[in-house]
Amino acid sequence: MRISELLTREGVTFSLEVFPPKTSDKYTEIAARAKEIAALKPDFMSVTYGAGGAGGKFTAGIASEIQDEYGVPTLAHLTCVASSRAHVMEMLETYRARGIENILALRGDLPADGVISTDYKYAVELIRDIRAHGDFCIGGACYPEGHVESASRKEDIRHLKEKVDAGLDFITTQLFFNNDVFYNFLYRAREAGIQVPIIAGIMPITAARQLSRSVAMSGTDVPQRFRAIVDHFGTSDAAMQQAGIIYATEQIIDLIANGVRHIHLYTMNKPEVAGSIMNNLSVILGRDHA
Repeated sequence: MRISELLTREGVTFSLEVFPPKTSDKYTEIAARAKEIAALKPDFMSVTYGAGGAGGKFTAGIASEIQDEYGVPTLAHLTCVASSRAHVMEMLETYRARGIENILALRGDLPADGVISTDYKYAVELIRDIRAHGDFCIGGACYPEGHVESASRKEDIRHLKEKVDAGLDFITTQLFFNNDVFYNFLYRAREAGIQVPIIAGIMPITAARQLSRSVAMSGTDVPQRFRAIVDHFGTSDAAMQQAGIIYATEQIIDLIANGVRHIHLYTMNKPEVAGSIMNNLSVILGRDHA
């Protein structure tokens, strides 16, 4: 099923993200975790393209297995920062052959070896190629606080509008910890004429070390309220996991209460975290079967 169709339905959509292994010896373990998460029956699942732009040779396998075994629509990532146009065309054929019709088009993280593409400089170029070479539903990324390389939030919104105009069907935000940042971004995006569905991306921080790593990669602001939580509970793995689940749950409740209809959870391949949050929201999401 195309995600653009899912996003037109009544009620709230709730999706989950997983990442593939870096090496083949980890495939069975990580695929099993992804399937545990799929068993939670989200509206769709997103499968990333490999940490640090490592490539997507396992992305198609995990995404198609989730669809085939659990009937959960999948969104396969595709990055271009280190990809040739020929490789992109090959991946599009692979996704098509596996029955994957939803692609998240991204520039991606710089590869560890520092070798970047000469065919692509920005995600908008990848989006145009995907749109021209197949009937895919295409999603993109957006940054409520502005991309770290943008000179201003106004410039960032302008670039986002270019991506939407190039053929995006929806966009998903980078993680954020302050909902007011998202509401402000949503207003600015709509004011700029961006009318496609915008999915709010939430990452539960369940370990203190995870916070510094996430902030370093995304540049997102951390409210003092959440810093205090990490400072107080971060020395206990169990306490920090519980506090992180509660904080993310409260974020999602506030978003839904303020009319946000699409939520995406960055699970970090942790079925227990995703399951706890979905259980906390079972009635709100209309998934209470008691």
